[in-house]
Amino acid sequence: MAEREVKFKGLAKIADMPRFASFLVDDSGSIDAEVEFAKDEQGLRVLSGRMSGSVSMTCQRCLEPVSIALQATLNLAVVLTEEQAENLTRSYDPLLMETDEIELLPVIEDELILSLPLVPYHNDCSIKTSYGDVETARTQDEKPNPFSVLAQLKEKANKS
Repeated sequence: MAEREVKFKGLAKIADMPRFASFLVDDSGSIDAEVEFAKDEQGLRVLSGRMSGSVSMTCQRCLEPVSIALQATLNLAVVLTEEQAENLTRSYDPLLMETDEIELLPVIEDELILSLPLVPYHNDCSIKTSYGDVETARTQDEKPNPFSVLAQLKEKANKS
């Protein structure tokens, strides 16, 4: 495919990517994907592309669903051995071919998983706590010091 510079463009259903879907609130929807097989100037077979879409994850502050806009890119060089992967230039990530064919959906799924935020949260998340409000916390901070009695005794002792 790299010799013919084949391009794929379409939708990848989230339900067809169970590992990716396990991070999400639900598996409905799809991801826009555009992938191209080509050869670079060094003769390496490369796989490049972009994926984008919106998914719903659990906010780690309030535990409610939060919509996350995903953008992921592919820039992989096809290699046959671990040695080739180690000698690959830094501009490419290795894609180790274990069979004669590349299954495109698992490759897309891997890149989407890597593009997920580690800690998803709402930017304007209001957390409800059972610890009270700020005023209650301030009044609790204004309690008398239990050692103030000792300070008074010390002052009386110094005066005598």
